[in-house]
Amino acid sequence: MFEEEVVLCGASSYTKMFYLNENFEGLPSSIKDELKIMCVLYTEDIGGTLQLVYNKEGNLEFRTDAEEGDLLYDEIGSVLKIKQLQNTKQELLESLEMYYQVFR
Repeated sequence: MFEEEVVLCGASSYTKMFYLNENFEGLPSSIKDELKIMCVLYTEDIGGTLQLVYNKEGNLEFRTDAEEGDLLYDEIGSVLKIKQLQNTKQELLESLEMYYQVFR
């Protein structure tokens, strides 16, 4: 459906930074705030990095990574936290997918 994957946003426990793709600056500030809170809390709780990425089909995926040898990264907790976010933020995530499919 789409030619390439697109990063919506991400956060890193290593740099203590949040990133929002400039192509999505048009999102309402409440949505941007909610994404920031979600990503930053994830990296504070689990460690490593988190990215929300639109795949080639336009679906939003959670992608995590950790530096090699990072003993503080909670791999099991990561899976559980992502499932929790997918359940508690389901409406937000579905709305973001629809937004992407309509406006791209």
